[in-house]
Amino acid sequence: MKRCRLSYDEWTCIKSKNLKRKQISTDFVEGYIGILEIEEVSEKQIWKFNGEDIIVCDNGLKWISILPRDDFYCITAMMNADDNILLWYIDMIAAQGMDVDGIPYFDDLYLDLVVYPDGSIIVDDMDELEDALYKKDITQEQFELAISTSDKLKKGLLSDIHSFIEYTLRCKDMVE
Repeated sequence: MKRCRLSYDEWTCIKSKNLKRKQISTDFVEGYIGILEIEEVSEKQIWKFNGEDIIVCDNGLKWISILPRDDFYCITAMMNADDNILLWYIDMIAAQGMDVDGIPYFDDLYLDLVVYPDGSIIVDDMDELEDALYKKDITQEQFELAISTSDKLKKGLLSDIHSFIEYTLRCKDMVE
């Protein structure tokens, strides 16, 4: 399993960034919310989903990270300079914690959901999840946790895209 820090240090194309972050405890959300403002990149990053190119990392973009406490997913909303959501990338996770420098991290369970503002959802990296189980990099319980968390999100938080957009923007506003 790969450990991911919510400072996104592994994105070496990001040359300059600003990170705002806050621990939130409200009836609306409890956990960590961060805003990564991408100031300068060495090369923009483009992902291809459904035959469409989407710029996910470039000068002026923002990533909103939402890591609910005691849950098994991490939401990253990728937004343009006008605060329009380009897409959400949701990692299924095995565990989360806080590094000594105060940056949250999570242990990635390979399976991801890509969500578009029109409400369409793509299940991504199922092959990586299955391969990790086959290679015994994860347990059967972790495999089932990734699947059940994905299903729970699709039936719950992601079932109403307008509410999910509002949820994301409200989380962003709590940090800005």
